[in-house]
Amino acid sequence: MQVPEDPKARVAAIYDSAAEGYDAPALSFWDRFGQRTIERLRLEPRMRVLDACCGSGASALPAARSVGPDGQVLAIDLSERLLNRGRQRAARLGLRNVQFQCGDLERLSLPERSFDVAVCVFGIVFVPDMVAGVQALRPQVRPGGRLAITTWGQGVFEPADRIFWDTVARVRPDLHKTFSPWERIGDHGKLRGLLDEAGIPGSEITFEEGLHPLATPEAFWDLVLGSGYRGAVDPMTEAERATVRKEVLAALRAGRVTAINASVLYAAATLPLAPPLARSPSPAP
Repeated sequence: MQVPEDPKARVAAIYDSAAEGYDAPALSFWDRFGQRTIERLRLEPRMRVLDACCGSGASALPAARSVGPDGQVLAIDLSERLLNRGRQRAARLGLRNVQFQCGDLERLSLPERSFDVAVCVFGIVFVPDMVAGVQALRPQVRPGGRLAITTWGQGVFEPADRIFWDTVARVRPDLHKTFSPWERIGDHGKLRGLLDEAGIPGSEITFEEGLHPLATPEAFWDLVLGSGYRGAVDPMTEAERATVRKEVLAALRAGRVTAINASVLYAAATLPLAPPLARSPSPAP
């Protein structure tokens, strides 16, 4: 695969490639954490929801069910293939109140304050300037509405993640961690700092420790093919991919790895009903 130089074009290409395996059983965590994000927000009927970096609908679909037929969900993503999967899933579920649209969250041509809630699940890390990404979402939400960011915790997919990258370093050192943006905000302090810098102080941040089972070592390779790891795998030759796969699976078997870290951080903030009043200048002495 020819890797685009533009960061956002690269993300779109990687997840277009991953789309075919995105909804495999080994990647059930997408739906699990998308559902959990929506449950925590306690959406009500008739609400309007913006889902940025929606993937194949892991959070958009439960949001559409929660707001009911009189509500509306707009789901945007850079990957057209993931959006197509989301449309297909919505059709199978009979959900007509969700629209999947190709778009960049930093370049939304939407009326401001037109949503009750905006969510971004596992997506803000793909925006080169994460502060700007959060700041682009805020104007879309009405005063008193909610803004939610969900991201991976530290050490996501360990110990398999380390095994994978160590193997890549041996086989194709030039591809070692050339695409692993999920490491950018893996702890409470970094996420808090991001939101504060973006002008959203007082966010509620909850850490949820968890594991994701691997039925077999091969399940991790399914995860690789249906996730951002494709950014390292796709540029390899067939022989290199086969070598990496063989060595990774052998190491997982030798280590008897049957589960991987899947800890998550949930952040949510209620936006003020009115902008803060500007302070009057102090009188001159």
